[in-house]
Amino acid sequence: MWSPYDEGPKSRRPIYIALAGVLVLVAGGVGLAMLASSDPDDPQVTTARPTVSPSNPQTQTRPGGKDGFAASRTTDKEPLTLKEVFPGAKVGAYTRTARRVDKKCGDAATGDDLIKVLGEAGCNQMLRASFRDKDGKIIGTVGVANLKTAKQAAKVVKVAAGGTLEDYVKPLPGKDEASKSLGTGQANAGAWKHGHYAVLLWFQFKDGHAPTDAERKKLTSAAMAITDRTVYPALDSRVLTGRSPG
Repeated sequence: MWSPYDEGPKSRRPIYIALAGVLVLVAGGVGLAMLASSDPDDPQVTTARPTVSPSNPQTQTRPGGKDGFAASRTTDKEPLTLKEVFPGAKVGAYTRTARRVDKKCGDAATGDDLIKVLGEAGCNQMLRASFRDKDGKIIGTVGVANLKTAKQAAKVVKVAAGGTLEDYVKPLPGKDEASKSLGTGQANAGAWKHGHYAVLLWFQFKDGHAPTDAERKKLTSAAMAITDRTVYPALDSRVLTGRSPG
């Protein structure tokens, strides 16, 4: 059986990790600090990755290439659902505080260039969920954009992870005391692709202070721990089967 992990964890996050050390400022006074320069193989920030086995194997042959059925919406037609991508209220040491799906992807994004490329890429869904740690100090939003093809997903990631990074997933505040602060202050933000999906992230400290290098590693670790238990099992199933595992 083909394994979605053949290329190792680095293949998942080339943009997210590579953008370390770049400071960018966002319109409206919201500061944005780029992601930590941590090695994704560092035990401090990596998490155990489950082996994905499709519950309903396709009878047709899986398309070639690492993206399999998820290379295009032509072979991965079913819309994503919040239950599929963000199923549990508890994700390891983190608690989900909000989740939402937008059919108008521009409503869930910030930045003219990102909104434009999402439209050009045929984005028909943006699923977002926000999380907090136990102490309510680390908060963040994970977004998943559903594009027509893997090639178009790469274009979205390039915009969301390039230059001054004025383009990013719109933080989704929760109603709790911690995550209602999402979107203020400075944060780690990044993007990477998985098949015809673009995964977009915003992670910050509740008080919005500019993170130190050590604190950036903590934010990166939180983002990886959450996505490795939510987004990637769902998208890996799409690679293997071209549909929801349910």
